[in-house]
Parts: sequence; structure tokens; C-alpha cells
Amino acid sequence: MKQIITSMLFLLLATTADAQSSFVRGADASWCTEMEASGRKFYNVDGQETELFALLKQIGLNAVRLRVWVNPEGYGYGAWCDKDDVLEKAERAHQQGLDVMIDFHYSDFFADPGRQEKPKDWSSYSSEQLKTAIADHTKDMLTALKEKGIEPKWVQVGNETNNGMIFDSGKIEWDTKSGSARYTNYVALSNAAYDAVKEVLPDAYVIVHIANAYQAAEYDGWFYKEFKEAGGKFDMIGLSHYPDPKDWNDTTKSDVASNTNAANSVKTLGNLFNVPVMIVETGFPQQDVETGSKVMTDLFDKMKPLPQCAGILYWEPEVDGVWKPDYYDTVGWGAYDMGAFTTDGKPTAILAAFNDGATDIHMMPTIQNGTPAQWYDLMGRQHSAPTKGLYIMKKGQETKKVVLP
Repeated sequence: MKQIITSMLFLLLATTADAQSSFVRGADASWCTEMEASGRKFYNVDGQETELFALLKQIGLNAVRLRVWVNPEGYGYGAWCDKDDVLEKAERAHQQGLDVMIDFHYSDFFADPGRQEKPKDWSSYSSEQLKTAIADHTKDMLTALKEKGIEPKWVQVGNETNNGMIFDSGKIEWDTKSGSARYTNYVALSNAAYDAVKEVLPDAYVIVHIANAYQAAEYDGWFYKEFKEAGGKFDMIGLSHYPDPKDWNDTTKSDVASNTNAANSVKTLGNLFNVPVMIVETGFPQQDVETGSKVMTDLFDKMKPLPQCAGILYWEPEVDGVWKPDYYDTVGWGAYDMGAFTTDGKPTAILAAFNDGATDIHMMPTIQNGTPAQWYDLMGRQHSAPTKGLYIMKKGQETKKVVLP
């Protein structure tokens, strides 16, 4: 009996260790090629220019997520995140041994809960034609990847589809008579995508993704409950979680984007629907690296022990809060400010939680308002990546002694 118990304990420990080692620590880096075309470069903390996906691998990430748009050039954005651009990025990630997630937006531009624009090329399509177009688009992208020896582990069929997809054809409608939502049209489109994925990649996890992880478990997992009751199919749940800058650590309020509430959603949804759950998007204002590092560390501390959680991906860490796509000037948008790199192209400590205990990678310890600190030892020698000990930190007009633990 003692031998049996010992064997069972060993198996349990081995299984737990395997689950932990396979925990996804990734990032959506879809802007990569667009940034490079505008002259941006990336560097390790020693100042050596490094290809982005190689750099992400060096700092401990093991997966990348790449969005796919239908015809962004025809939309006016430019040929970014189209088939050819995605293939290039996927090949580069694959060469570094990174797993790949494909995120179909089924739009020519960003899709989110309030914006699910129908691709221009599909504007006149009937419901049946839309299902065919979705399936063909999905299979075309995935087949092209497969022909290059790249088989994505995960495929998102829609992005943040809280209200459905491809408005108005696949919009979730509210039935005032019955007092319930109608998922029928959305589910038909989503399932067309699901079946197309399985036709090309039978073993891939198909993800249905919604925003606001902190609310996702309310009303018995309201979205996934009604989606499934309408016949919707999925292998994994994907959630966006952008921690509240003030209440990220709150453990009492149920209506704030705290890590505690997000972890509760992951655990609850995993148990309710018996599928793994992944935080496919997260981020934190990059002006406050110290807090951002604490927030991400806390998020990993809360998520990684959960058997329901498959991993965490940071959304577009490579941006610096200054760079933005050219198209943003057309629509009056500013730069995205929840990246995790400095203006000189180096990763910050916001990503420290993603390194899974790697001790040979030291990211920039601090950055505020887009200006990196300069570090000197007591002999006056500059250090790009100070570790433990006493240093002189110079930032703008400020100079002070800092003890790094």
C-alpha cells in the first residue's frame, strides 16, 4: 500500500510539474512588422540589436498571438495583419520555437465588443454566403501556415465577441418579448469558423473570446452558457483582462477589474464548462513600470496554480507609448500606452513575471514617462542591466542612490 501511495504521489507531482512547465507565457506581437517598417528596432538590455521574436524567447516567453484581418489594405489601414504579413511573423516565431496562436477578427480592422465591422468584401453577403466566406478565409490562412510546417496550437474564432461578430449579421440580439438574447445568427457564424479550423487542424484548440474577465463568471457564465445552449462549439475559453490601475489588488469588490475577480472567473468557467481557460490579453499602463511589474507578478501568482488556467498573454508589449500606426492619424487615435518596452526598444520589468524564473535575463528596472533611467556603479561605470547592490540612478534632473534587492 505504501508503494502504491508513493507511486500515486509521484504521478501527481509529475503531472503538476508538467502542467506548470506547459503554462503559456506569451504575447500578441502583431504590430511587429509594421513597427520595423517604420524604422523601429529592438534591443536586449545590453544594447545588442535583437530580432523581436528571439528577444521575446530570451526573456522567457513561449508563445505568440497574431491577429488576422480580412482585407486591411482595402479598408485603408495598409497590408498589415493580412495573410502574407501573418505568414511572415508566424515563420519568424516558429523559427524561435515559439508556439503560435492565430486570432481571427473576421473584420478588416480591430474587432471588439462595440465594433465588429463586416469586411467590405463581404458587405452584400447573405447569411449562407457569410458562413462560406468565414470558412474559406479561415481554411486559407491555416492551410498556408500548415504548408510552411506551422501548426498553431490555438485558433481564436472572433475577437472579444461579447455582443457577437460581423455586425449586424452575427450580432447577438435582445428579444424583448421573451426577455432573452438571441445567439442563433452569431453561433451559426462562429460554428462555421470552428468547423473550418478542425478541417485543417483537428488538434488545435478553438477559442471563443470575450472581454472583461472580471465579469465573465457572473450568472453561471452567462455568455458561454447561452452560447452553448444555442449550439455553439468551443474547446477553450479566452478572456481579456486589463487590471484596474487602482483596484487591481482589491479582493472585496465584485465590480472591478481586479486580479482576484479574473482568477475567480477562470476557475469558475473552467469548472462550469470543463474546458481550459486562457487570459489571451492583458496589459498595464507602461508609465508605471514598478506597479505594472507587481500587477503582472500577482496575476501569475493567482493564475498559475489554477488547473483551469492554461496561460497568460500580454497584448503588444513591444510598443513604447510613442509609436503608433500611420492610420491612427486618420481616425484621430493616440499611441497605445500599455506596452512594455522603452522608447529605445528594450523590454521593461513589466514582463519580468513572464520569464518563469529565468535568472540570466535582466530587464530594464524602471521607466517613467517614456524616459529610461541610467544606472552607474560606485566606480562611475554605466550599467544597462543592474542586478543586486548599490547603484547611482540618474533620470532627467534626478540623481539618487538606489539599493536593488
